[in-house]
Amino acid sequence: MSGKSDPKTGTGDGSEGLRRGLTNYGDLGFSLFLRKAFIKGAGYSDDALERPVVGIINTGSAYNPCHGNAPQLIEAVRRGVMLSGALPMEFPTISIGESFANPTSMYLRNLMSMDTEEMIRAQPMDAVVMLGGCDKTVPAQLMGAASAGIPAIQLVSGAMLTGAHRGERVGACTDCRRFWGRYRAEEIDEQEISEVNNSLVASVGFCSVMGTASTMACLAEGLGMIPFGGATAPAVTADRIRIAERTGVLAVELITRKLTPDRIMTAGAFENALRVLLAIGGSTNGIIHLTAIAGRLGLRIDLDRLDAIGRETPVLIDLKPSGQYYMEDFHRAGGVPTLLRELRPLLNLDVMTVTGRTLGEEIDGSAAPFPQDVVRPMAKPIYPQGGIAVLRGNMAPRGAIIKQSAASPTLMEHEGRALVFENVEDMARRIDDDALDVSAGDILVLKNIGPAGAPGMPEAGYLPIPKKLARRGVTDMVRISDGRMSGTAAGTIVLHVTPEAAIGGPFAFVETGDRIRLSVRERSISLLVSEAVLARRATEKRIAPPTAERGYRKLFLESITQADEGVDFDFLRAANFR
Repeated sequence: MSGKSDPKTGTGDGSEGLRRGLTNYGDLGFSLFLRKAFIKGAGYSDDALERPVVGIINTGSAYNPCHGNAPQLIEAVRRGVMLSGALPMEFPTISIGESFANPTSMYLRNLMSMDTEEMIRAQPMDAVVMLGGCDKTVPAQLMGAASAGIPAIQLVSGAMLTGAHRGERVGACTDCRRFWGRYRAEEIDEQEISEVNNSLVASVGFCSVMGTASTMACLAEGLGMIPFGGATAPAVTADRIRIAERTGVLAVELITRKLTPDRIMTAGAFENALRVLLAIGGSTNGIIHLTAIAGRLGLRIDLDRLDAIGRETPVLIDLKPSGQYYMEDFHRAGGVPTLLRELRPLLNLDVMTVTGRTLGEEIDGSAAPFPQDVVRPMAKPIYPQGGIAVLRGNMAPRGAIIKQSAASPTLMEHEGRALVFENVEDMARRIDDDALDVSAGDILVLKNIGPAGAPGMPEAGYLPIPKKLARRGVTDMVRISDGRMSGTAAGTIVLHVTPEAAIGGPFAFVETGDRIRLSVRERSISLLVSEAVLARRATEKRIAPPTAERGYRKLFLESITQADEGVDFDFLRAANFR
């Protein structure tokens, strides 16, 4: 597949394999000579080094059990690449494990995207296979690949298996939150919470419910960046290994087709991905990640368009936290292809995928449908509208969102008194105090956990129910923040309030005792305080955005955008961003 080069100049085809991106010593022939000399020290032959190169990003880490099967997957990718006549070259980038990253994995997503982009650019490869899985790794890789511009394909590690606790099927992390809520309410004791802790995560792999990791896997397939049927196979199955091998084969085909991410992730593909997000009852984080990926390609995700799509796209997947099943059940039901077949009338079918075929062609060529009850038909949805609704109002002029499919119907039209926590530390200090002045009808407000405020927009938007109420059987309240929540969480929770409090958005001036009205039907979140009062509070508070003296935090705070712009660094968006 690669032509011979002139050993003196390093030219020939000049752009393939080991000749890509030669270090400039002023003599390209010497640069190639030196590169070959060193790589031959690892035992490579001239025949191997004349072939196209497929890079394989290894994000395995002892701190990231979501990627615990990385060695097996990489070996399968290598097999696929070599079966197709190319040279596989594995290399590392940073890895982000959701429960191990401080202050939050979102804080590091953009750093991982930069690492991904720069390592793709720095090293010779004609295509790249990106192994991700845990929440922020897949969006970071898609962002980096979109910016780097060479042929790329996504591979996910796959979901973990479910476990069992006293005869009940359980899986991370919706059931983590459910059991912890029962423990906080003193319904179960120390012994049982310790027992269930051993059962929630039954294998390596990402969360077994429709959390952010599963959502991003499905969205990557909806975008066309994962081969058809490649999103849902559990981590520890033969299906997952075969998908990895096929990914290696397709990576080589991408080179021949010169099929770069911008030809796949088009405006039509992003609209398809939004349909998938809404139909799976996916994580609210998916909006931020899709917005960031699109921004790298000069495209904008419009929240009003998202809401319009949501009104006509029902939730079809019966999966926790919006339903009852787990990812392994979704896979047995046919996975994303089964869903796309149901959504077909609403999709842009002429968009390209990593297979070199259009989405319509992939759907036509997929396996015939069969009886199953995980993916519902359009006529019998789990929820009549998309899982996510966009809200606006005087404290969220640039928008906020709610996962309506996982909210309490009785609270989606609600007015109550605000109980304000100024930051996470304030909440942690007071939330379990029996003296806390709170009732079930109040609205809990948490400020300063947005992109700049935390920093990194942590998943603290899932405020715990105050312990004094939990003990009385209260399981849900309206909760509002400028942060995020895990896709595994459920409740009547308003998120991504924009602009955030830390940069002086109106949300900063909500006070305890104010009245707030939530109307999901009217798509509004309103602070029932006059503009004059808000203006006076703004003058009195004089909020200055947070700063840092050095390092990545300084870069982060000086460059981070708001939730409606993807929480990306402003300088990483495409030059033609509109």
